[in-house]
Amino acid sequence: MTFVVTEQCIKCKYTDCVEVCPVDCFHEGPNFLVIDPDECIDCTLCEPECPVEAISADDELPEGDEKFIEINARLAKKWPVITEMKAAPADADDWKNKPGKLALLEE
Repeated sequence: MTFVVTEQCIKCKYTDCVEVCPVDCFHEGPNFLVIDPDECIDCTLCEPECPVEAISADDELPEGDEKFIEINARLAKKWPVITEMKAAPADADDWKNKPGKLALLEE
């Protein structure tokens, strides 16, 4: 099992989760975070920290979010590690809970 960042994070990109990760498995892209499945130790610390509930265990993903397993694995190889909390984008709250954000993912 590993944890996966899902669509809710797109354009919100809160980084509360990276502060608690003991193995630095988060990677940062332009408007999204991902978890490296090869580094994640399934500690569960990140999941409750996400203010938009964008992190789930890979075996408990909401229906339709299974594609984020591949997206996290692929982009973790491409994007740099993030280990410290940063300010969320100024419009993050405007994007909270909006559906259909996958098309807005910047790779």
